[in-house]
Amino acid sequence: MEPWLMQIFDIYLLEALINGILLGGVLALLALGLNLIFGVIDVVWICYAELIMIGMYAIYFLFTVYHLPFPLAALIAVAAVGALGALLHYLVIEPLLNAAPINQLLATGGVLFFLQSAATVAFGIDFRNAGIRLPVLNVAEMYISYARLLAFGAALVAMVVVYLFLTRTYIGTAIRAIAQDRQIMPLMGVDSRRVYFVTSAVGGALAGLAATLLVLQYDVHPFVGLSFGPITFMICVLGGLGNMIGGFVAAFIFAEIISLGGLYSDLEWGYVLAFAFFIVMMFVRPQGLLARRS
Repeated sequence: MEPWLMQIFDIYLLEALINGILLGGVLALLALGLNLIFGVIDVVWICYAELIMIGMYAIYFLFTVYHLPFPLAALIAVAAVGALGALLHYLVIEPLLNAAPINQLLATGGVLFFLQSAATVAFGIDFRNAGIRLPVLNVAEMYISYARLLAFGAALVAMVVVYLFLTRTYIGTAIRAIAQDRQIMPLMGVDSRRVYFVTSAVGGALAGLAATLLVLQYDVHPFVGLSFGPITFMICVLGGLGNMIGGFVAAFIFAEIISLGGLYSDLEWGYVLAFAFFIVMMFVRPQGLLARRS
């Protein structure tokens, strides 16, 4: 291989690795909310990505139709999706806390199809774009999206804030305690019902934040959740359901596989390789890369 060709190849490879890291930050944020909910409440929200879809629609209409400044539209969307997460817990999850896991999965699956159908009826199947055009950073012949840089930075800040919330506040300490032992903590005076409610609201708010970051890069339509739901669930499973550190690690592994697959073939093959890696790992470590703490 000619030296100049090798140099270009190295630049492309480095660009793919950097884009994989940036994508990993967003995927880690997606998994953070779902892992938080499962780790505390022990219920997998199959409909979690549809909350993101609702958040993306909220930002789209607030920004493009009602012409609110994007930061204000984002704050309203985060608060609205957080409230939706709390409402979902109150109406669907709380009555099924003691039910069989399959009933919980079917219930949240029903919410998934309800939200998809409601969005289809209300907004149609058109792809809508918020029309926000952020520049592309050109460094040493590498092209890096400002939108992904912004999303990566916001995702890291959000994860630090969640960590501080869980470790420095009373309700955060109660959330971690409930996650470790659901039977003993209520006997010690912890209001588990309140903890579950707050956890669902925080998980919903994280979905709203993810929507804020994704609407900068993707069109919104009723089935956009299908683009993020399966990969988010697989990240959580690969990292160990309920294990936030494991989900963080798994998100970057998936992101690099997808990015490098897109470099050597195309983006669709990147996802195929990521799914194949997940299947293999379920044979090798079915409990996940980092098993959930007991």
